[in-house]
Amino acid sequence: MLTTRFVTGAPNWTDVGTSDIDGAASFYGGLFGWRFRSAGPEAGGYGFFELDGRIVAGGARTTPEQGPPSWTVYFQVPDAEAAAKASERAHGGVLMRPMDVMGQGTVAMLADRAGAVFGVWQPGRLGGLGVAGETGALCWVELYTPDVAAAAAYYRAVLGLETSAVTFPGAGTYTCVNPAGEGEESMFGGFVPLADDPLETDAHWLPYFAVADADAAVARAGELGGAVRMPVTDVEGAGRLARLADPYGARFAVLRPAPREA
Repeated sequence: MLTTRFVTGAPNWTDVGTSDIDGAASFYGGLFGWRFRSAGPEAGGYGFFELDGRIVAGGARTTPEQGPPSWTVYFQVPDAEAAAKASERAHGGVLMRPMDVMGQGTVAMLADRAGAVFGVWQPGRLGGLGVAGETGALCWVELYTPDVAAAAAYYRAVLGLETSAVTFPGAGTYTCVNPAGEGEESMFGGFVPLADDPLETDAHWLPYFAVADADAAVARAGELGGAVRMPVTDVEGAGRLARLADPYGARFAVLRPAPREA
């Protein structure tokens, strides 16, 4: 699971672009207890979701021209310009060239070979999220892709990620991913073939947020106007999870992690 011990290649930020940031703040506040704080007029409407005073995600209003409401996952890199060039060499795309963000860090938006969009963040004054891997915070990320082998090669070239096959009882083999040299204890996500999952039809990264009770979270999301994309499901060794969408269509998942073995 994720922690705030961010290393090269690990997710260190996530944010939601939405057609209604006030409505999104109400939804996620009701679901996870987050509070939205504007980053100020100079930030162009961008702001931070906070949980007990710690930053748990970012968010901003986006226009239809920028694409449908969605969550974006960002990965830590030591050099955003080098990551952008590596994406091009690996036959991916660069959607936004590296840009300094008021001295907080440098951001770039990339796309892998299959078109899955993600960001890279080169820390400046801001290293990343203030909380991860805890209830109400980002705990796992998943890539849905048409070609796991091609995705593994791309992300190894751009972010230095390593993959390994893990077997979950009753769920088959799952491709887990971790930062290079950090070992399986640092796994933060996985790759899922689109062909094996009829629910997902396009290549994308999906963020998971930890909850104390997956069933209660799904019920609460429905009360707040969200949609259930995949009902609550038990995955032995992983936990109890569900895939949801907020009232504006941004996709995410919730997970009650399985207790760790002693």
